[in-house]
Amino acid sequence: MSINPPIEPTQGSGAPVESVENAIELKEVEGLSQGRIVLRRFLRHRGAMISSVVLILIILLVTTSIGWGPIPGWWQYGYRDLDTIVNAGGAPTMGFKDGGFTFGQHPFGQDNIGHDGFAMVMRGTQQSLTVMFVIGLLSTVIGVIIGALAGYFRGWLDGLLMRITDMFITIPVIMVGSILGVLVGGASPWSLAIALSLVSWMNMARLVRGQFLALREREFVDAARVAGASDFRIMFKHMLPNAVGVIIVNATLLMASAILLETALSYLGFGINSPEVSLGQLINEYQTAFATRPWLFWWPGLFIVLIALCVNFIGDGLRDAFDPRQRRVPTARALAKAEKRKLRTEQRAAAKA
Repeated sequence: MSINPPIEPTQGSGAPVESVENAIELKEVEGLSQGRIVLRRFLRHRGAMISSVVLILIILLVTTSIGWGPIPGWWQYGYRDLDTIVNAGGAPTMGFKDGGFTFGQHPFGQDNIGHDGFAMVMRGTQQSLTVMFVIGLLSTVIGVIIGALAGYFRGWLDGLLMRITDMFITIPVIMVGSILGVLVGGASPWSLAIALSLVSWMNMARLVRGQFLALREREFVDAARVAGASDFRIMFKHMLPNAVGVIIVNATLLMASAILLETALSYLGFGINSPEVSLGQLINEYQTAFATRPWLFWWPGLFIVLIALCVNFIGDGLRDAFDPRQRRVPTARALAKAEKRKLRTEQRAAAKA
């Protein structure tokens, strides 16, 4: 009695779907470097690309509208300027009027004393972005250094650094952030960001440690050690580039958490305080006016959600791009092209025979 082999699932003309996927993937990445492959996969991630465009547009808007540092702004009001209240209750002037859409003098509305809502939201977004990027950068640097030292040297140093990390993990970040925010927050987003970086590096350190524990057993590390390379050269010249995918992905997720942490602290009154402005501080300051002037909440909340979602989607795209196990699912058109190429190859081989 003969046993027939299992039939593989097919698509279209009968070619196995898995083999067609492999053929498409190999054909597309053939001859490309690892960096080009990662970039190609990231550019094909629609969510990440749309989020990147939206985040860049937000950064350009908040940078050029009211000015940032040496960059002049084109908006007519500053975030501290007062103006006569145009609409009743400071309602937004943006909307459809006289058969057309207009922005007016105060498109995001005004508060009860005449501050321009658009200028305040732009300034709050600037400060929140500053805190997000500073926390993401400093926490990543701290976490990479501690994780690399622990994973490479192991032994008593690994035990000491990981116990310190565990101690920080057990303490609620919001509680420590509140204390640090009261001590050094105030009107300076830089001091608040640096303080919050000291309690945001733990997950990065544990992930980098795991990567270095696996990489230190690889052959290229042994070869570098035999060649006389120093420990720090092996760590940061040979091992760190092989862990950069995990580091970049988790840095983006860390930045998304950072802006939410800053927003929560400012909302509770432990972060950036007046006369400076942040998105969370705006929501906190005008929380009693939600029933009468909800537009003071809509716009800060919208920018918080947009920035957090964009950074998270970018992190997802980077994760899919760096993960070698991720494979792009081919479309029906790509499957049909692959099947036609396979059929032509078989016909040519039959004609030669």
